[in-house]
Amino acid sequence: MKTTLVVWASVALTGSLLQAAEQRVSLRLMADGLVSPLSLNALPDGRALVADQVGVVRLMKKGGGLEDGEVLNLASKRSKLNLNSFDERGLLCLALHPQFASNRRLFVSYTAPRREGAPADFDCTLRISEFKAGPDGSLKIDPASERIVLEVDKPYFNHNGGRIAFAPDGKLFISVGDGGGPKGCDLGNGHAPEGNGQNLRTHLAKILRIDVDGTAGTQAYRVPTDNPFADGKEALPEIWAYGVRNPWSMTFDRGGSRDLYVADIGQMRWEEVDIIRKGGNYGWPLREGFEGFNREHPEQAPAGRPEKGLRGEPLIDPIISYKNPSGFRKDPEALGISITGGYVYRGKAFKDLQGDYVFGDWSGAQGTPQGRMFVARRAADGKAPWRIDTVRVNGPGKLFGCVCAFGEDNDGELYVLTNGSTGLTPGRGKVWRIEPDNTPTAVGP
Repeated sequence: MKTTLVVWASVALTGSLLQAAEQRVSLRLMADGLVSPLSLNALPDGRALVADQVGVVRLMKKGGGLEDGEVLNLASKRSKLNLNSFDERGLLCLALHPQFASNRRLFVSYTAPRREGAPADFDCTLRISEFKAGPDGSLKIDPASERIVLEVDKPYFNHNGGRIAFAPDGKLFISVGDGGGPKGCDLGNGHAPEGNGQNLRTHLAKILRIDVDGTAGTQAYRVPTDNPFADGKEALPEIWAYGVRNPWSMTFDRGGSRDLYVADIGQMRWEEVDIIRKGGNYGWPLREGFEGFNREHPEQAPAGRPEKGLRGEPLIDPIISYKNPSGFRKDPEALGISITGGYVYRGKAFKDLQGDYVFGDWSGAQGTPQGRMFVARRAADGKAPWRIDTVRVNGPGKLFGCVCAFGEDNDGELYVLTNGSTGLTPGRGKVWRIEPDNTPTAVGP
């Protein structure tokens, strides 16, 4: 099955929509019958592992379709979910070890029930665990073979982050949200007065970096000696960067300077994408997007914009930011309510997308499955913000449902993972491959 997407308009950080040249691509349905697919990992043989939020990992065939059975089922280990309703817990991400073909190691991120010793009023524990696939080439994984690597206790069910990715140097990066809460704003139970984003003694609201190789005995990971706070004196040693709210995507560019791109879901006014630097402070909750942030009245524009963090360090601007309709009602530049990060395109199918960042938004409006896709292109002078081109699929939301995640195969071609519902409804999840479309353009009114 194919359908056509068209790039309709360019969007600047400020100003009006500008007519852009039409760009045509199509989507090929690769797998369906899922619930809410959140991660796709290409295997060396061209097949792919698809992680479904309800706790199941399935195997997608090279030409499309799901193989019978499950690779891994964590339903008995994950948090209890609000099935057929909205929930941010569950199986959040999967990452293959860089030497998976030989060592058969893979890592998953999921929310588990609150662990022993966690505060009694906390909701769950974010868990990063290692599993091993069979040495005979089998991909059936026993849940009992789990080796827990790292755990982070969370006060609320939302703002988990939980994206994981291996860097080009083999280190494992982990994104962790600020802990969530009914009002957000990095306030409430389990949040430091200054906000978890600016508190360096919690893993919440951070990008973490650990070494899962060369460990001994019961040691599940090591802290790399070149981490910015490796000595643990000023901050928790696993911290690589901080000041993020709810990072929903974390991917390394397979080309260029191999930068790490993180899409961070905003509160009410701005969604953003950051390039993550060692020791960087990305501003939350002092900032949202390029603005300052008003924690008591998040819908209002703040009076000022802080330039430095609590330690006197400079705050780092995003490279991409766009308006959220929750804070900019009826504004045509308000593109979506919850950013879904993607990848810098390095495939061969689209020459005009080389080096551009392909991403999306979960939905254009609250309570409805109106997901959207975008392409961001860096400015000629290399400065932020990047230009955003809006991609529409036969009208917003008519195909996508909610855009949950993106995936990348061995050739750098991209996939978009969708859920036809705003909740965890069985059978509504799909995987699509983004491909060129050569259908003649319609002529006439």
